[in-house]
Amino acid sequence: MKKEIEHKFLVVSDEWRSFIIESIPIKQAYIYTGPPLAVRVRIEPDKCTLNLKKAIVATTRDEFEYTIPCADAEELMKNFATGYIVEKVRHIVFYNGQRWEIDEFSGVNNGLIVAEIELKNEGEKVIIPPWLGKEVSHDKKYLNTSLALFPYSKWQ
Repeated sequence: MKKEIEHKFLVVSDEWRSFIIESIPIKQAYIYTGPPLAVRVRIEPDKCTLNLKKAIVATTRDEFEYTIPCADAEELMKNFATGYIVEKVRHIVFYNGQRWEIDEFSGVNNGLIVAEIELKNEGEKVIIPPWLGKEVSHDKKYLNTSLALFPYSKWQ
């Protein structure tokens, strides 16, 4: 088990693009989404995973992740998904020595771009890059589980 401590922010400009060191296309779906647990299947170019997350507080979760055969991931996504498939490209960016993951969504969440930073401990200081706006860590509508059920394209 891994304890995940994350903060999520809206991205307000394209300045971050010059810091990209890697971009990973991701397709994921949720098999179960109910408080406090989410079960996710994810397909990336080099691996497929099954993930279980249990919320503790808005920024901290217990997480289990298992590599699974990609054929199984495709089958789970096709036959067991709840809601919409979440499609995004995850851009890895370093700013002032901290690793950021910028998720640029497509499909039903097209137009949404959020940045996440995963902390080593709750006391770690976050250096906010100039291309970030409002912190949305505590706003449930920005969770990937929520985006699968009520996508960004339907917010207006």
